[in-house]
Amino acid sequence: MRRYAKPILILVLAGAVASGCARAPGPNTYEAREVNQAAAVERGTIVSMRPVSVEGTGRTGTLVGGAAGGVAGSFIGGDWRSNVLAGIAGAVIGGVAGGAAERSMTSATATEFIVELERGGTIAVVQGNDDGLRVGDTVTVLRGARTRLTPSRG
Repeated sequence: MRRYAKPILILVLAGAVASGCARAPGPNTYEAREVNQAAAVERGTIVSMRPVSVEGTGRTGTLVGGAAGGVAGSFIGGDWRSNVLAGIAGAVIGGVAGGAAERSMTSATATEFIVELERGGTIAVVQGNDDGLRVGDTVTVLRGARTRLTPSRG
């Protein structure tokens, strides 16, 4: 079992790293569940915008790090008591490190847009600014599984 521990640990950590890469949610990326879904459409004008931070959760990293740390730690020591204590310590340390790593990798910068709607009312939308929107731009507001802003075309 010990000879398989290192490759398993490497695969688990590589999977956690690969799954944790993220960008700020943008208007041009859809999830599979959003395809073929209707969205309400209205127009508005951007009256204010500012950069904001989007924080990751760290849940998956905590679980994966804890499991990997527990497995790795259980191989430290001589007798079964040492293995158990080292496994517990490894799980705690791995969980903390894994959670911090995931939060770091899934955090991003986005833009908070304040939009006055043509039909009345004001909304705030946080998303990436892939389209280079600016204050004063007229935008199309799409309200479906999530709300997004796109430049109005005419």
